[in-house]
Amino acid sequence: MTNVAFVALACGLIIGLGAIGACIGIGMMGGKYLEASARQPELMNALQTKMFLLVGLIDAAFLIGVGIAMLFAFSNPFVG
Repeated sequence: MTNVAFVALACGLIIGLGAIGACIGIGMMGGKYLEASARQPELMNALQTKMFLLVGLIDAAFLIGVGIAMLFAFSNPFVG
């Protein structure tokens, strides 16, 4: 395999594993939000604000990984 093939494989892994991690994290957090809202409905608005903030942070971490993968894909620093 050439360096280009390894870079393509690494980019796929970065994006794929990042997406899986973000989806699992957001899904678990959404489930916990629903459980907490069912137990204490009076805190729903405060919890919803915090949930959307965390969803944005989790999604931002995934998008940083996509940006790094695109850096490797289009301007590969490992190719001499």
